[in-house]
Amino acid sequence: MEREAMEFDVVVVGAGPSGLSAGIRLRQLAKEKGQEISVCVIEKGSEVGAHILSGAVMEPRAMEELFPDWKERGAPLNTPVTTDRFMLLGKSGAVRLPTPPQMKNHGNYIVSLGNVCRWLGDEAEAIGVEVYPGFAAAEVLYDDDGRVKGVATGDMGVGKDGEQTSNYQPGFELHAKQTIFAEGCRGSLTKSLFKKFDLRDGVDPQTFGIGIKELWEVDPEKHHAGRVVHSIGWPLDSRTYGGSFLYHLEDNQVAVGFVIGLDYTNPHLNPFEEFQRFKNHPSVRPTFEGGRRIAYGARAINEGGYQSVPKLTFPGGALIGCTAGFLNVPKIKGSHTAMKSGMLAAEAVFDLLSGDDTGDEAVSYEPALKESWIWEELYRVRNLRPSFRWGLWGGLLYSAIDTFLFRGRAPWTMRHHFDHDRLKKAADAKKIDYPKPDGEVTFDRLSSVFISNTNHEENQPSHLTLSDEAVPISVNLVEYDAPEQRYCPAGVYEIVAEDDLSNPQLQINAQNCVHCKTCDIKDPTQNINWVVPEGGGGPNYPNM
Repeated sequence: MEREAMEFDVVVVGAGPSGLSAGIRLRQLAKEKGQEISVCVIEKGSEVGAHILSGAVMEPRAMEELFPDWKERGAPLNTPVTTDRFMLLGKSGAVRLPTPPQMKNHGNYIVSLGNVCRWLGDEAEAIGVEVYPGFAAAEVLYDDDGRVKGVATGDMGVGKDGEQTSNYQPGFELHAKQTIFAEGCRGSLTKSLFKKFDLRDGVDPQTFGIGIKELWEVDPEKHHAGRVVHSIGWPLDSRTYGGSFLYHLEDNQVAVGFVIGLDYTNPHLNPFEEFQRFKNHPSVRPTFEGGRRIAYGARAINEGGYQSVPKLTFPGGALIGCTAGFLNVPKIKGSHTAMKSGMLAAEAVFDLLSGDDTGDEAVSYEPALKESWIWEELYRVRNLRPSFRWGLWGGLLYSAIDTFLFRGRAPWTMRHHFDHDRLKKAADAKKIDYPKPDGEVTFDRLSSVFISNTNHEENQPSHLTLSDEAVPISVNLVEYDAPEQRYCPAGVYEIVAEDDLSNPQLQINAQNCVHCKTCDIKDPTQNINWVVPEGGGGPNYPNM
């Protein structure tokens, strides 16, 4: 069966903050200039916001630029930050530290970023953007000259054996004059674009963290709307980068999460278990006792910043948002920079399509971004994340010097490294004994995945593919004690063996996958490749 094709002026891949902002800005410009530009946004989640996971404290700067009247429009920025706390945790105590200037949140809002995206999706449709959730872009399409001409969505109804079932439906081709990729962190199509157009030549490797989050409804007496608490220290050792957040939203809800840099070295470390252990800290656990856990999820985040931003345009398209890597790590914020990048790309694409620029590449986008507040913001903090290669204390000391003495303008730029080559061999690393969950405040992975509402069509090829099926046992298990069993926050990877423990095999429980992409990043041999499953599969996050 041939694939049907749909024609648009612009196709945007991904209905996150950047993608929706790009679509909205394009239609705003078309209306202002009296022109007609057709814009389509496709989203692999079952609905807009279904796959969106972030802390999140939102800086409204980009929102105010996109919609100066966002309050009157009813944007769901409902909880202004009232208090900032920055804590250093020990095993049994906590010390309050001065809040770093980048982490001060006066004027910001605690939000559900998923709900912000749902609202942006409604605004996009109201202004004439066609938004199609449940359609996963599985392939980049090129014309005869090698220019991007759009994307194709994945086929539906293909069985595990690769054969068409009775429910088979071919994917759609979406052709566009310009295709904007807003896939989020570690986009699967973006990886192919990096290689096709050498977009990462001359820049540092991207480095990542894994963020794990729960949403709780707590006792009203323990709830303080607008309170923001961040911590560093325990339960991580001083050589492992990471920390926590507790954000008190409206309606007695608290978002709690833990972020660990994926450059960690101990293959026995389990990010999910570190998060559960954190909740047992005496300064943390009382908040959740007697409460109810509502939702769970996990997502990789970009931490490379300024040094790791790739070339942003190529013939036929552009990269925006977290797929390009605009997260401000010390600020712990990326939605405002993602939105702004989408708006800037939209303006450059509009100029190209309206004839103000020539060619097939929106070349004015990258200079505009580098002249914007995004670039200045990322430049000023470029050395803070890499300084933690010296450990917690070295990183804190350097960050203070860089921030207060050099004002972010030190005459050097530190470099990043790949995360996947940082693991020690299992025999050279200390094993970690994690406590069993109590079912009250701490939980296991499978019960957590259950409340992420994750679901995939079971009879489909695994979207977690291996370049070499022998490597998980011959290398990962033998040398690293199969770290994929631990770094996956959803229990996707499991070593199974016969009764006599002979002939171990890697079992991939793809049904559990919450689309965090950690395996694609941290696998020490880079043998795992994450590709999109059938559209609509994955988590269905409420209010995350």
